[in-house]
Amino acid sequence: MSVESVRGTTVVIQFDGQRCIHSRHCVLDRPDVFVPNVAGDWIHPERATPAELLELAHNCPSGAIQCAGADGTAIESPPRVNTVRVRENGPLAFRAPISIDGSDRGYRLTLCRCGASTHKPYCDGSHTTAGFVATGEPTPGDSTPLAQRDGPLLIEPLQDGPLHVRGNLEVITGTGKMVNRVTDCWLCRCGQSKDKPYCDGSHRSVGFRSNP
Repeated sequence: MSVESVRGTTVVIQFDGQRCIHSRHCVLDRPDVFVPNVAGDWIHPERATPAELLELAHNCPSGAIQCAGADGTAIESPPRVNTVRVRENGPLAFRAPISIDGSDRGYRLTLCRCGASTHKPYCDGSHTTAGFVATGEPTPGDSTPLAQRDGPLLIEPLQDGPLHVRGNLEVITGTGKMVNRVTDCWLCRCGQSKDKPYCDGSHRSVGFRSNP
C-alpha cells in the first residue's frame, strides 16, 4: 500500500498503511476524521483543528499517521525524551527523531520483536497470529540519568540479527516504568532472546533471517 496523502484546509495528513499496527486510536478517538469501514475517501482532515489532528498523530504509536501544515511546514516537534516502550506480547514502540539506515522515519515507530513480521523491521501484527509471548514489564536494571535525553536516534537493523540502536534512549515498560537508560544497545528482533528486550545472540542458534 502506498502512502495516502489527504490535504485539508490547513493540514495535510499522510497515512502509511504498511506501518499501521491497527491500534485503532484514530477511528475510536475521531471516527468523523478517520471514518472506518467505508468505500472511497475515509480521511477527512477538514473536520478537525490542527491541534486535534496533531493529537491524533501523537496517539498513533506506529507513525502511520503523520501531519504537516498545508504549506509544507512541520507542525510536529521531536519529543523531549527519547523512549522505546516494550509492549507486552508485541513490538518495540519508539518515540524519538528516528533514522533507520540513514533514512529519516519521523518521531514514532513500532518495530518487530517477535521475528515473524513480513515487513521487517516494522511490526505488521504478526505477533498475534504467531502467538508471541513476552512481558511488557522487563526487570529494571541499574542506570544513571543521561546527560541529554533527546537528540537523533540511529537504528540499524543488522542482517539476520538485532536492532543496533545509537543515541540517547530510555527503555521503558508498557506502563511507563523505567527499565534502562542507554546510548548504545542491541535490541532483540528474533523473538527468542532470554534477555528481552535485549539481544543475547539467540538469533544465531535459531537461524533467524531478517528478510521475509
